[in-house]
Amino acid sequence: MARRTPDARSAEPDDEHDRIVDFGSGAGSNEVTVVPWALMFRRRLVGHDRYRWVVLWTVLAGLFSVNVTFTILAVALDDIASDLGTTENTLTWVITAPLLAFGVAAPALGKAGDMFGHKRVYLLGMAGALVCALGSALAWGPLPLIAIRALGGLEGAAIGAASMALVMRVFDRGERVKAMGWWSLVGAGGPVLGVVIGGFLLEIVSWRILFLCQMPLVAVALVLGVLVLPETARSGAQRFDIAGAATLALGITALLFAINRGPELGWSHWTVTLAFALSPVFLGLFVRIELRTDAPLISLDYLRRRAFVAPVASQALANFAYMGGFILAPSLLQSVYGYGDSRVGLTVIARPLSFSLLSPIAGYLAVRIGDRTSAVAGTAFVAASMLVFASLGAETADWVIIAALALSGVGLGVSSPSIAASVANSVDDADLGIASAAQQLMTQVGLVAGIQLMKTVQSSITGTARGAAALGGYRAAYLLGAAVCAAGIVLAAGTVNTKHTADS
Repeated sequence: MARRTPDARSAEPDDEHDRIVDFGSGAGSNEVTVVPWALMFRRRLVGHDRYRWVVLWTVLAGLFSVNVTFTILAVALDDIASDLGTTENTLTWVITAPLLAFGVAAPALGKAGDMFGHKRVYLLGMAGALVCALGSALAWGPLPLIAIRALGGLEGAAIGAASMALVMRVFDRGERVKAMGWWSLVGAGGPVLGVVIGGFLLEIVSWRILFLCQMPLVAVALVLGVLVLPETARSGAQRFDIAGAATLALGITALLFAINRGPELGWSHWTVTLAFALSPVFLGLFVRIELRTDAPLISLDYLRRRAFVAPVASQALANFAYMGGFILAPSLLQSVYGYGDSRVGLTVIARPLSFSLLSPIAGYLAVRIGDRTSAVAGTAFVAASMLVFASLGAETADWVIIAALALSGVGLGVSSPSIAASVANSVDDADLGIASAAQQLMTQVGLVAGIQLMKTVQSSITGTARGAAALGGYRAAYLLGAAVCAAGIVLAAGTVNTKHTADS
């Protein structure tokens, strides 16, 4: 098969930065043609047989530079709280605020990329990440740090949707699953490496150094993006659906807020109840607006397509179990089995490590066995992991716990590339940005719900019990994860197979 290079829309310069500029000194003078150096570099790459892979590794460098510090924030909360003179409970908003900001911004930024160019949105996100890294390192109090990390959720939404759309643009539909395998490697592996390196840095230097070390990574990724990435076709003449973006953001944010705050404030607290009540109201308004507007944020026709809805919903449910189980694991190991901090860290790393290592292999495997088989099998592995955790006893061997953690990582590693490729292949290329954002948004809803609901079930049953007496609460929580994941298996069966490219 002939190698694919970006189509004319992707490679054709369509902004002032990418045009050749002629400067003259007047009539009859010799004109000097000035070609922007970044454009010259990119034009040499575009015709190369492996250009699509260069684009992939460029955006993965950006993704890694942004997500490498995410998990270490959770580990460093106690140190940060002590340094800033606040409580660890208050600083949980350092984790929560970006999740909410992502929910607000993802659909709008995904659509903005479709309309105004994904490269522009990606580079703006990377520039924002550079500013946020510096701001985090210099934060003088808890509120400024929370605000800066919330802005980090906005740049994360911009980078996530735009980078995935750029990759999908330069890869054939048959090769997208391979690219998504490498995407999952970096998406899961970056935070793992961040914990390993960050944990070492925390012991010898201040937490602020973590963000100062992040800055050169982001800067290099930003320069690579300017040099390498193609600009995508724009539909800027289309009107941006402000009302649709606003109502969808409000509906999703109300839902995420209610799920997140419910365990802390109580599920009957008036703010939680109000948020739950407002969410369907705003989402209903969103649907009504989309049905009436000539330029919808996302075409509701996609919601009638099995190839779009089934994998998106399946991935959200699998992430419910995956992330809920992942958050419970350290508590289980400490309160039931008496693990110390270092032993917990070395044990739970089996899950994201197996996820990241298997994902590239799974992308190529899907070419052989099909997207549907990969999606069903992967989701079933996650469900099986939940069942193993639910069957643990008071004297369970370490290798069983490690195997259960790894099984969950293997499951999501197998299913994620095929699901992401299936979603992208189910929409028009002009809507790749909003489709990527919708997929990431629903995944985020699933993981937030899994974290909060599984933790609520566990804590309500366990109470203050420790040791073998605490196992009942964990078993109930993991059985909930298994049940939700079982529904994900059914939905994964709706994934549509794509005719893949066998060579690389």
